[in-house]
Amino acid sequence: MENNYAITNFIHREMAMDIEEGRCGGSVCTRFPPEPNGYLHIGSAYAINISYSAVEKLGGKFNLRFDDTNPAKEDIEFVQSIMDDMLWMGYDFGEKELYGSDYFDQIYEWAIQLIKKGKAYVCDLTPEQMRGYRGTLNEPGKESPYRNRSVEENLNLFERMRKGEFEAGTKVLRAKIDMASPNMNMRDPAIYRIMKVSHYRTGDKWCIYPMYDYAHPLQDAIEGITHSLCSVEFKDHRPLYEWVLNELEIKRAPKQREFGRMNLKGVVTSKRYLRELVFGKYVDGWDDPRLPTLRGLRRRGYTPEVIKRFLGEIGVSRSESEVDIAMLDHCLREELKLKVPNVMAVLKPLKVIITNYPAGESEVLSVSNNNDNPELGTREVPFGRELYIDQDDFMENPAPKYHRLYPGGEVRLKGAYIIKCDCAIKDDITGEIIELHCSYDPATKSGAGTSDKKVKGVIQWVSAAHAIKAEVRLIESLLLPVEKQRKDVEDWKENLNPESMLIIEDCYIEPFVKGAKPEDKLQFMRQGYFCVDSKYTTGDKLVFNRITALKDSYKK
Repeated sequence: MENNYAITNFIHREMAMDIEEGRCGGSVCTRFPPEPNGYLHIGSAYAINISYSAVEKLGGKFNLRFDDTNPAKEDIEFVQSIMDDMLWMGYDFGEKELYGSDYFDQIYEWAIQLIKKGKAYVCDLTPEQMRGYRGTLNEPGKESPYRNRSVEENLNLFERMRKGEFEAGTKVLRAKIDMASPNMNMRDPAIYRIMKVSHYRTGDKWCIYPMYDYAHPLQDAIEGITHSLCSVEFKDHRPLYEWVLNELEIKRAPKQREFGRMNLKGVVTSKRYLRELVFGKYVDGWDDPRLPTLRGLRRRGYTPEVIKRFLGEIGVSRSESEVDIAMLDHCLREELKLKVPNVMAVLKPLKVIITNYPAGESEVLSVSNNNDNPELGTREVPFGRELYIDQDDFMENPAPKYHRLYPGGEVRLKGAYIIKCDCAIKDDITGEIIELHCSYDPATKSGAGTSDKKVKGVIQWVSAAHAIKAEVRLIESLLLPVEKQRKDVEDWKENLNPESMLIIEDCYIEPFVKGAKPEDKLQFMRQGYFCVDSKYTTGDKLVFNRITALKDSYKK
């Protein structure tokens, strides 16, 4: 990759200096190491983008490596989804993906090396006992009574662990470092545990699996990673990362460097919480458009360009940061406002009869596709005697400065004529207004009328005879606003927003949308940006998800 990007953050500056001073062989190699136990979300994209953009800026290689050392939660479904999402985002991981499980034999041999050096031992403490021996932030830990087993005994026990002679939880292999270390991660951490679980790739070959903090630096070393970039919560794990590499005398060892974690305000990005939502059926799968998963964002209507624009806007910090989701919506509006057609859609239809328009006749009007971008041209919109307008565009008893339709009032129909409301027809039983009778002024045709008459209000409409019926989903935050969340709940899911998705089944849209395909995007005038749903749209049914409203609340 050519170095044609400006260096914009502290991570990339340090990497550039390492290249210049010859500390990494002249080029960088980075990686993204997801555990295949869920779908990627926007926080994942943030992390990927930092490592991937380093290669774009500085030249080198980028690897996708699955950290599949915990078979109890991993599945091939997640592997495939991660690869699909990365390719959709434009993150090229080369000829093939890599797997930590491919290195299990080598990682096991390195564990034997540590035992032979007296740097690892088999411990029989239960998990509860290990936690008790570990100490606290203010008190040193206690050494395990099994810490001084002989090399021969440890080799024998470790081999028997591999053969499956012991049950899970009865033994672990621990690194022998320092139980008095102020860094809790260095207090003889477990580096292998017994798990009698079939692995999705290696089957039943193994019943012991390496721990992440032990396997990760070795996987990096095997692949020739020069810079292992991770979020700041792993900073206290860096001494262990370096200890493993030093004790095994790894030449040209990779460097771990940390960046600040990015959190989205009011958005669920914890993988554990996302799993609870999906497996508890609180949402419609991993691709639910209310979720911040890349699959959910895609279905909702966000594009890779929008997401990358957002990631570029927030930059990279040294410490954890919280970003308002409104900034993502701002990036979407900036990306789409000149690119997508603006169409008329009536979400809450109210029938209008133009009483002085000839029955059985219609005409075609020319309307601009995008008022901000004339290059998108125009489209033909049919007009007839019967129309639909939005219920919110009529008020029987108008409030002050109300400039839309009311009895005796006039408005302009977008791209069409000025109409006057002559009377409102009500349901005999409920008293609800079910129809408006209006008259139009033929001399006020937009762009071709002979009248210079002007009105303050302009409303959208669709021809009842030509409209396309659709289902529209208005999507809001999955969580209640902070001020409405209860603090005394035992289960965080009690603060889910019951109105996070409002489904409107009988909406009417102008015929321009006929033939719209999944993931097509449009602006519904005055309503927001919408995307054709890829899951429920069929040949007979058109479903739209609202990506975001038109109003931009993000301020730079």
